[in-house]
Amino acid sequence: MARLNETQMSSFLMYRIIDPLNNTTISENFPDRVPITNSIELEKHLEDSVRKNAGKTTALALSGGIDSAILAKFMPAGSLAYTFKCVVPGMEVTDETPAAAKYAEECGLKHKIIEIYWEDFEQYAETLMRQKGAPVHSIEVQIYKAALQAKEDGIDTLIFGEAADAVYGGQSMILSKDWNAADFIERASYVMPHRALRKPVLPIEGMTMWEKDGIVDPYKYMSNIYIKESVGSYINAIKAAGIKTVIPYAETYLATELDYSRIRSGENKYLVREVFQRLYPDFQVPPKVPMPRPMNEWFRDWEGPKRAEFWPHCVADMTGDQKWLLWILEKYLDMEE
Repeated sequence: MARLNETQMSSFLMYRIIDPLNNTTISENFPDRVPITNSIELEKHLEDSVRKNAGKTTALALSGGIDSAILAKFMPAGSLAYTFKCVVPGMEVTDETPAAAKYAEECGLKHKIIEIYWEDFEQYAETLMRQKGAPVHSIEVQIYKAALQAKEDGIDTLIFGEAADAVYGGQSMILSKDWNAADFIERASYVMPHRALRKPVLPIEGMTMWEKDGIVDPYKYMSNIYIKESVGSYINAIKAAGIKTVIPYAETYLATELDYSRIRSGENKYLVREVFQRLYPDFQVPPKVPMPRPMNEWFRDWEGPKRAEFWPHCVADMTGDQKWLLWILEKYLDMEE
């Protein structure tokens, strides 16, 4: 495992990836992405991709959102669908399984719930970091555990609805306005390096390269930089488990200008929404919920990293997701030694 320098540590905290400019996740795994100009083309590609890869040894990762629900419509009846459920003893946390169960029933899929516990993060984090050669996103643990269960069930391929947000404008808050460069750097960074590291670096090129006249185009950032980290997390976790993955949305790109006016009037991911409404005319489009990870609960009493690279007490006022980045970075640095 390579030893991380100050720039790479800072980059991981900002982007959740150690080299956003030179990462080749998308180009290597999806070299011939399909141009999409309307929802009819998008629906056709998604259907073709799922049907081409579907079979007795293929399963779907099904959340409570519209991206994977669309893919569920194209899975053969009787196929397995897995939904993650994070469990915090004694606490009620976000649970997507009831919504996912409705889609599974609608599509005639066998629905299986995979419970995720904090102990899974402690157990699988090192394996995932050794596979990646870098600290990992917390979603990788859930994906990896699902992939291990899939192997046990005789599945060799998992289909995911990932990348729809990055490709089709799903991150409403970050797309909500025109950002000046300084504000965008603050907003898009998961943790500003100086808040945690004694020797911080500010590798802002991945954000400022989309700047013109002081304004950063947030969609260009999402569809060129953010997507590398988000899709890369799925690919790494699935690869570590020794099976294959299919990510139909990542096989495409938006070949027209993003319609910011539609997104800012409340219609985020408008092409995906159009597909969903055709396939599920009697369903309401559910509110966007990130893959549930109750990090606030799990890290409620964590005092922060102890290594010399970090400021003492740096996690004060941080969210659970931010604390995860420091926890896993410290674990990686420990592994290096």
